[in-house]
Amino acid sequence: MRADRLVAILMLLQTRGQVTAAEVANELEVSERTARRDLDALGMAGLPIYSVQGRNGGWRMLGDGTTDLSALTSAESQALFLVAGPSSSAAPELKAALRKLVRALPETFRAEAIAASTAMVVDHQGWDRQGWGHASAAHRPPPEHLEAVQRAVVTARQLELGYVARDRTPSTRTVHPLGVAAKGASWYMVAATDAGLRTFRIDRITSLVTLDEPVVRPDGFDLQAAWRLISDEVDQIRSPVVAEVLVEAELVPAVRWMFGTRARLGPPAPDGRIAMELRSQSVPRLAMELAGFGGAVEVLSPPDARERMTVLAGQLAALYPAP
Repeated sequence: MRADRLVAILMLLQTRGQVTAAEVANELEVSERTARRDLDALGMAGLPIYSVQGRNGGWRMLGDGTTDLSALTSAESQALFLVAGPSSSAAPELKAALRKLVRALPETFRAEAIAASTAMVVDHQGWDRQGWGHASAAHRPPPEHLEAVQRAVVTARQLELGYVARDRTPSTRTVHPLGVAAKGASWYMVAATDAGLRTFRIDRITSLVTLDEPVVRPDGFDLQAAWRLISDEVDQIRSPVVAEVLVEAELVPAVRWMFGTRARLGPPAPDGRIAMELRSQSVPRLAMELAGFGGAVEVLSPPDARERMTVLAGQLAALYPAP
């Protein structure tokens, strides 16, 4: 979605005065090469942008660095708010500029721009580890129907989907799209259906038709709150085994990195170790994940998990006997 990046870069230039390719890449989650290409494209498009060479170089706008943002097209304004709206991870100064931009937009665009600002939530944590998929997300092409889904969310129009479930069962259904969520490298649509709130992986959508019927939005629906509940439910389904452990304080960051959203911190124990609750797909999987920490992690419960760790300890002691 290059058009949305170009508009977002324009906002960065206006709010910061000067940006580097690295700053743009970090803000918009693209490579520095892509950021440089987009900055050059803005200059080639006729915008007064130039590069500053040297140690403190970057890209700036000529003159006072302003342009008439009220001249944005409807699609551009929606794209801008989708990329850097309140639900995203954009910097505070960029979000502040967006609030000012709302008042500058033509009245006909304003409602859809505001809708776009709450249409997407970005969750950088993968399902298993914190940040899994985040780095690869920038290199994976977006799903075929992502833009159409976003458009339906912003314009509040129902969709008729052709969809393939996780078990490969195909179906056709009509849904009320409420928002888009990026989870690591995967994209999801949160939608209301006859069976209640449901989540659809956008890369499993095989066909899509936008209908004229308006979306019926549940009272009090909040995308970020809904996504937190969905994520928690999925984590529980994917990781039904819950273990209570004690972890040496200096290794708590490593355990949290290993388990990501499947780890919850507890209080310190009298001996200085930290209590944690860890989730895993199975007892053998949990034991394998913890075996590398040796004696720095003690499993307290469930009993079968503790027994499994005892078996692993015995196997390791037999394989590597003390000299």
